[in-house]
Amino acid sequence: MQRTAGDVRLIAVGFDPAPVLADVADAVGWRGAFLADVDGRLYRRLGLRRAPWWRVWSPRTLLFYSRAARGAEASPGEPAPPSDVRQMGGDAVVVDGVAVVCWRPRTPVDRVDPVALCAAAAR
Repeated sequence: MQRTAGDVRLIAVGFDPAPVLADVADAVGWRGAFLADVDGRLYRRLGLRRAPWWRVWSPRTLLFYSRAARGAEASPGEPAPPSDVRQMGGDAVVVDGVAVVCWRPRTPVDRVDPVALCAAAAR
């Protein structure tokens, strides 16, 4: 079957309960589906990892938490930390319920190129 751009749906998955994810979706303007994977089952099935502690607790992260501990508000555009700060996320192309391509980041900020993701989805 040949797929068109209209066949591609984006779905975000997070570890938090649905009401928290709804707030995140509103904050970032996400209009697609946002699924709650509270127990991390999908995350593990896709072979996604958690970052080592020394990658997570960078000077910037420590500054964020020290501000939060003092009651200071986050800078504009600075997202709240996820429930599991060591999750590194990932991206996948899923066809008929099967992940046919999965990108697993090497670092917390290593993301797949959107052009490569779209090309894989088109195939």
